[in-house]
This record gives sequence, C-alpha cells and structure tokens, in this order.
Amino acid sequence: MSYVVYILRTSSNTLYIGQTNNLEKRLKEHSFKNSKSAKYIKYFSSYNLAYSETYPTRSLAMKREWQLKKWSKAKKEALIKDDFELFKRL
Repeated sequence: MSYVVYILRTSSNTLYIGQTNNLEKRLKEHSFKNSKSAKYIKYFSSYNLAYSETYPTRSLAMKREWQLKKWSKAKKEALIKDDFELFKRL
C-alpha cells in the first residue's frame, strides 16, 4: 500500500496539506464537508488539488507532511510550480 502527501489550494488561495492512503476517497470526503472532512477545508467554498507525492509507508508520508507544514507559503508555492531555482533560494 502506498501513501500520498497532498496540497490543496482553497478558494481563498490558502494551502492545506494532508496525507492519505486513498487520495480519491479523501478528496471526496473533503468535498462532502462532513465529519470526515478536515475542519479547515469546511470554511472554503472550493479547493483544487495543487500537488501530490507518493510514499511507500505511512511513516514516511507523515514525516513529509510535517516537513511541508513547517515551510513558508513561498517555499510551498515554489514546490507546487516546480520552480527549483526559487526553491533553492528560499
């Protein structure tokens, strides 16, 4: 089983980072805005999947999720855009 770390861009241009073993199911849960949806996502009218990475274990995915959450928005944006020159400067 593989795990996915993902970044969502909300309708207010904020970024949400999460991890899951079933990305399609998790995105549907966010869309339904029910008890399984992240509280943060419930406040926005919509979102788009901006970025994702796959990992072989949940442990590695969780470590990456926490790493990304510590980054500045500018660094996350550089990752999303594959702008490695900007990424290196940040």
